[in-house]
Amino acid sequence: MRYQLKYKPFGEQSVLIEWPQIISKEILKDVLSFKAKLEAEKRIYDVNHAYNSLLITFSDFTNDLESEINQLEAIYNRAHVVNKHSFKRWRIPVCYDIHFGIDLNELALTNNLSIDEVIQRHSISNYTVYFIGFLPGFLYLGGLDKTLNTPRKASPRLKIEKGAVAIGGGQTGIYPSESPGGWNIIGNSPINFFNVQEQTPCFANAGDEIQFYPVSLKQHADIKTLVDAGVYHLESEVIND
Repeated sequence: MRYQLKYKPFGEQSVLIEWPQIISKEILKDVLSFKAKLEAEKRIYDVNHAYNSLLITFSDFTNDLESEINQLEAIYNRAHVVNKHSFKRWRIPVCYDIHFGIDLNELALTNNLSIDEVIQRHSISNYTVYFIGFLPGFLYLGGLDKTLNTPRKASPRLKIEKGAVAIGGGQTGIYPSESPGGWNIIGNSPINFFNVQEQTPCFANAGDEIQFYPVSLKQHADIKTLVDAGVYHLESEVIND
């Protein structure tokens, strides 16, 4: 499917391209197809994407916006010649024990659910990785069960533990490192989501899926021991659209 895109100048060397302002897997696939084509263009220095936009930085911007837009539109049309994608679905262990899930009880009460219902609904979904940002390795995920939507905290905490699994508004995510934050903490994952020692510091890419599964406190500790020793291997499978 082709979308009506908006092209806007952004600074001296960049153009912002916008899709319809909704969070959609189909739009994400379209964004990624276009991004792949743009990254092959020699004149383009950098391409960054968000939920429904691309920010393109040129190495030699001509200052003729109409000409640049015409070229970008031609590339966009070419991006639809091949529109097949292969991604991965990653299985991520999460301990939902109240030792880690410090906001779990409050979140359950807010949404008129039991703690077990929160855990079941949070761990049954497949979440799409839309982009990575805020912190290195922080995955922006779509697909949260609407019954779990919970406003962010009025007063953010100064310190959120590494691996904290949280809900903020209609999103869920994992803090890849210790950080301030205002999301509601419901558990913890012992996995490293960003490791500078690895050739690919963050294992997940935009378009991949995340599936959480519950583990006990002991299982969490055992997995963390393996992760710290560098011998833990994440479960994953290839998925195609």
